[in-house]
Amino acid sequence: MTEIPQAGAAHVHVLADGYAREDERGDRVGSTVTLITEGDVAVIVDPGLVSSRDALLAALAERGVAPGDVTDVVFSHHHPDHTVNAALFPAARIHDFWAVYDGDLWISRDAEGTELSPSIRLIATPGHTDQDISTVASTPDGVYACTHAWWAADGPADDPFSPDPSALARSRQRLLDIATVIIPGHGPSFRPGHQTPR
Repeated sequence: MTEIPQAGAAHVHVLADGYAREDERGDRVGSTVTLITEGDVAVIVDPGLVSSRDALLAALAERGVAPGDVTDVVFSHHHPDHTVNAALFPAARIHDFWAVYDGDLWISRDAEGTELSPSIRLIATPGHTDQDISTVASTPDGVYACTHAWWAADGPADDPFSPDPSALARSRQRLLDIATVIIPGHGPSFRPGHQTPR
């Protein structure tokens, strides 16, 4: 089991709250995009579909970070709605469940326990897909988990795409055991409670 510091020096900023809804033109899906910083490390989690790339980059600039300053991009999983804007961050290493990609270099490794900084870790949390990972950041205010184990605070309780609901339940419990704030795949951050789907 990966050890997660309970108090760290990371700072977490949600740049875009995700959503999933239908309108008259079809499905609208936006990924929750998060910036995590610690020292010289700047991590973007799930740079996927957003309604405006300009708005996303403006939110990043408000935090004093330029696209070229981003050191790492993390994909919670490989669905395009969570990955499509990775090229906005040209200097970043890209992390997924089984490798790190740096330019043309492919470095195979298991994401479980990968340390991006002293307060930022990757952990395996299969459920939405078999390859899902979560980014866990220890801050002075608590432990934040960027994850697709939940779409949003209110569910769905049963992920319609999960290939293994029992794995999802185990991943959710693992995250609930360590996180004080959940940043879900398609919704605003929330503090878990008794109503949080398990």
